[in-house]
This record gives sequence, structure tokens and C-alpha cells, in this order.
Amino acid sequence: MSQDSSASGKAASRNPWAWVPTLYLAQGLPFAVVNSVSVLLYKSLGISNTDIAFYTAWLYLPWVIKPLWSPVVDILRTRRWWIWATQLLLGAGFASVALTLPTEMFFKASLAVFYLVAFSSATHDIAADGYYLLALTEKQQTFFVGIRSTFFRISMIFGQGLLVILAGLIQSNTGLPMVSISVDAKPGVSLVESILPVGPGKSEASAVGDLVLVTDPTQLQIAPQPRTKSEIAPLLAAAKTWNTDNGFYRVRQQAKAQDKKDDSKSWWTRTVSEPFAGWLKNNFGRTAVARSDVSGNIGVVSLHLSKPPGREVVVTPAFAAGDKSISLAEGARLVFDDSNWNKPALVVIQLDPKLKSETRAVFAVRSGNIPLSWTVTMFVLAAMFLGAGLWHKFILPRPAGDKPGDTQNIPAFITEFFKTFGSFFRKPKIVVLLLFLLLYRFGEAQLVKMVQPFLLDAREVGGLGLTTGQVGIVYGTIGILALTLGGLLGGMVASRQGLKFWLWPMVLIIHLPDAAFIYLAHAQPDNFAVISAAVAVEQFGYGFGFTAFMLYMIYIARGEHRTAHYAICTGFMALGMMLPGMWSGWLQEIIGYTHFFTWVILATVPSFIVVMLIPLDAEFGKKA
Repeated sequence: MSQDSSASGKAASRNPWAWVPTLYLAQGLPFAVVNSVSVLLYKSLGISNTDIAFYTAWLYLPWVIKPLWSPVVDILRTRRWWIWATQLLLGAGFASVALTLPTEMFFKASLAVFYLVAFSSATHDIAADGYYLLALTEKQQTFFVGIRSTFFRISMIFGQGLLVILAGLIQSNTGLPMVSISVDAKPGVSLVESILPVGPGKSEASAVGDLVLVTDPTQLQIAPQPRTKSEIAPLLAAAKTWNTDNGFYRVRQQAKAQDKKDDSKSWWTRTVSEPFAGWLKNNFGRTAVARSDVSGNIGVVSLHLSKPPGREVVVTPAFAAGDKSISLAEGARLVFDDSNWNKPALVVIQLDPKLKSETRAVFAVRSGNIPLSWTVTMFVLAAMFLGAGLWHKFILPRPAGDKPGDTQNIPAFITEFFKTFGSFFRKPKIVVLLLFLLLYRFGEAQLVKMVQPFLLDAREVGGLGLTTGQVGIVYGTIGILALTLGGLLGGMVASRQGLKFWLWPMVLIIHLPDAAFIYLAHAQPDNFAVISAAVAVEQFGYGFGFTAFMLYMIYIARGEHRTAHYAICTGFMALGMMLPGMWSGWLQEIIGYTHFFTWVILATVPSFIVVMLIPLDAEFGKKA
């Protein structure tokens, strides 16, 4: 009651509508950018799935250990101060990310800044949630709980949807005009016997006019005639060597660093990880299904620029329409700059060996200034958070209960903190409870890291070949809306019959829709509505089933110290996403998307097992 009365005076003098929505927009947005948008950013900049999954999974760490430094926020300064100070720090962090992206060291530098942003965001979460309880009366807290949740979801849509769409728009408007390559499977066409550059490229003297991408030929004809692998493999290898030697493939810094370590591999790498990876690749990898000695015939197209670009231009040929029996075998991502603009980059198109008749496909060759698009996007974020920090510095009320802790009593405070922490691990069936927190989303934790790379990757490597803007629409907008709808519906039904009644339906509904990605990987549909519907079904199921997880964390935290114990639960929740996410990219690159999504379904089995073991009261969760 004293907390309620202390907050009522000053809090009542300022309408909570002036700051509650903006506060929770600022809370959700950096979480979305750090843990989701960063994946898409690095994928579009050419980082491997293995590195993306491993390094971005570590970005969950601040939310894992957040309960450990929450007492620091309570003791040092007011929660109000922490809110606007961390928002200004977040603005500076996103500006720093923007400055690193055009540099040669962008991956290491931007990752380091993202880690600092993640710690700032987790600290902001601690302060914002504590301030919400202090600045509002109990009646206001009840009224605004749905509003704060809604604006948190809006921030996710803004981050994973609108910001990604913005980056996609900048890419499409800063690139060269798109060109198309028409490919006809036509019997009787002569076979490619050697891979050589088609034409000498352009000379420096003829570099006049607008900067455009030139293809030769624009209409390619390939004979639908099966050939042996011994004929085709050397031709593909020669094309890859040509593109690599002429700088069209850029070796990333993290790959170079790994090469240096090859001579001093650890015992674990030599005896465990590499042999296991080899076994997976031989038995489940994309090459494992190709037992025949027959390969499809190929054709070659060369690309070059009309004049020096003055910057790096990333060119991405991809299947656009027509017969999917015609695919891209080499040259999915090519990089031009002033050193190789007039040299021909080789794009190899290959037919399915089973193809016998005439057919056609069209490949779209797109380009864009990818570093610029993400640099502008990060600067937009920086400006938003600098504005949010200044807004909240002046608009947030000063509740009487929002005071720094007694720094003279820090030893006693620390002792009490560890007593509270220890009491959590003395709960009945604590091992089962921890396994539930860690394994309920074991499959989903691996899936979530690979969804955006899958949507963005070229069809020739198993992806769906969407543009950055399309990913923002499908996953960041439609997906988040479906996720929100699923969460709202899950909360409504659980409040009527209780969690125990809905627990198993929610477990099934969170996991089984993951199979939508098995369908997408097998069928590779090019219908945007079909892709959107499949993603929406999976995200709706995730939102509905995640309700059970959130309610059970409340169930675990019941009793004395419920706030601290709930914070510990959220830390284990984050750890359950962080650890499986680390290896997901490594596994996907070995076995391919189709087998990876099948593995994700198998990885949901531990969730079903732990749900059978957890204790749960029949009346918990029912609306009184």
C-alpha cells in the first residue's frame, strides 16, 4: 500500500499515455534488432550461416545473466535515470554499428558493438519493468498491462518488418537496373567443353555512359542432354576458380582467421567435431542423395560492368520464373569493384539430368548497395533512440519510490540477494523445472536462427530466394502479426480452463507447425502468398504455444521472492535459446535446409518428455 500511495502523487500528475507506449517501444526494438535483424544483416553481407548462428546466439547472453546485475540497477541511481541513459547509449551504439558496416573489419567491429547494445538493452529492461511498478498505481498497472504488451509487439513489427523493408527499399533503389537472363533448354545445341571467359570484357577507354550490368549472352540455350559427372565437375570447378581468382568471391575475415588455425587444430576439432561433421555430410548432406554418375548439362553466361563503379557492387543472379528443372550452379553472389569491373564473372546454369524436352526459365540479376542500406537503417535507429532518450529524460514522472539503494548497506544487500538466488534452486523438482526451461523450445531455438537465411538464400542452395524487403514483409510483418494473434488467443483460452487443460494442445501447436518449413524446403514455392501463409501458420503456432511457457514460468516463481525468481526463469529461458542456436548454422550448412528442418521436428521430442514430468496444479491460470 505504501508503494501505491507514494506513486499516486507524482504519477498522477503526468498521463501514463505520454510515456508507457514509448517506453515499451524502446524496450522491444533493440531486442528485435540484436537477436533477429542482425541475422538478416549479416546474411545479406555474405557471412556464412555457421558464423551467423554461432556469433549472434551469443547476443542472448546479456538476457541470460540479466538477473545477476539487476541489483546494481536497484542500488546505483534511479530507475528513471537508467531508462533515459541507456536509451541514449543505445542510440550511440546503433550509430557505431552504422559506422562499422562500410569498413573492412565490419563483422568483428559490428559484433563487438552489438554485444554492448545487448547489455544496454538488457539493463534498460530491468529499469523499465521496475519503473513501471513504481510510477503507476496498482489500478493503472492493471489497465496498462495489455497496452505495454501491445506496444512491445509493435516494436517487434517495426524492427523485424518496417526496418528490414526500409533496408530492402534502399538496396533496390541504390543498385543497378535489374537485368534478366532467358535460358532455353533446346535439343541440338552444342555442348560446353571448357570454361573460358565469354569475351574479353570491356576496356578502360570504352567506360562511358551510365553504370549498368552487362550480360553475355542475354538468351542462353542449353541442350537437355545428360552428361557424366566426370565431364561436368571439372567445368564447375574451373568456373569457381576463375571467379575466385578474379576477386568475384571475397574471403571474409573470419574465414581467413580460421585458415590460420588449421595447422593447430584442437583435440576436440580433430577427434570429435570434424569426424562428426564428415559423417553427417556423407549420410545426410545435400551431396549424399546424389548417387548417380549422371549430371545435367550446363551453359555459361558472363557478367561485367560498363565502367568502374567507384564502390563495391554485389550482384546476385537468382531463379525468377519458369521451369525449376533449370537452376543456378555457380555464381550466386558476385562482387565487383574498381579492380575487376571489366573482367567477366562466370555464371553457370545447369539443367536437371532428367529433362528431355524443350522448356524455359528466367533468371533475374539484381544488385544493390547493401552496406549503405544497412548503414542508413542503423542511423535511423540511432536517431530514434537519441530522441527517445531525450523524450523520456523530460517526460517521465519522478515517483517518490524511485530512489537509489542504500550504498552503505551493500554487503547486507548482496547477502540477501544470494539467499534469494539460492532459494530458487531449493524448489521441489528443480531439475525437472530447469530442464523444462531449457528444452521446451529446443527445436524452435535452432529453427529461429535459420528462418531468415532460408528465406533469403538462393533457391540453388535450398533457400527461397526472397529479397530483403520481402523477408521484412513475410517474417517481420505477417509473421509477427500471426505470432501476436496466437499469443492473444493462447492467453484467452488459458484464462478460461486453466493451463493444465491447455498444456498439451499448446505443446503440440507450438511444435507441429514447424513442419511448414519442411514443406517450403522441399517444394520451394515461388508463390509469395503460399510462403507467407506457411510462415504465418508456424508463427501463430509459436505464439499460441509460447503462452504455456510464459504461464509456467509464473507458476515456477510463485511464493516468496516471486519477482526475483521470475527473473531467474527468464535467464534460463534465454539460455535455452542461446545454446541450441549456436550450432544451428553449422548443422544446416552440413546437411542442407531440407534435412535441417526435419531435424528441427525431431529436436522437439525432448520438449514432450519434460512436459510429462513437470508438476502443475489443475486450477492454475484460471480467471477468478
